[in-house]
Amino acid sequence: MSEGLGLKVVRLYRLEGGSKTKAFLDIALGDFIVKGLKIIQGQKGLFLSMPQDKAKDGKWYNAFYPVTKEARQALTDIVLAAYQE
Repeated sequence: MSEGLGLKVVRLYRLEGGSKTKAFLDIALGDFIVKGLKIIQGQKGLFLSMPQDKAKDGKWYNAFYPVTKEARQALTDIVLAAYQE
């Protein structure tokens, strides 16, 4: 999937300290950049958090997200591999 779409991590900023947020990152998806993804330490390990916007109702909604489970897994694999380098 990543080869066909040109998916890659273009910026990765690791955070130090005891925060659950471990890194902020931006990805390139073909000719587009998606900013604001985060790597979070959860109870079951690291996971990828999508960029979110706060709506008028006060709730947070994902501004970008994969449509399929396979696309989410491919994106997560690429991002976590870049984080662990």
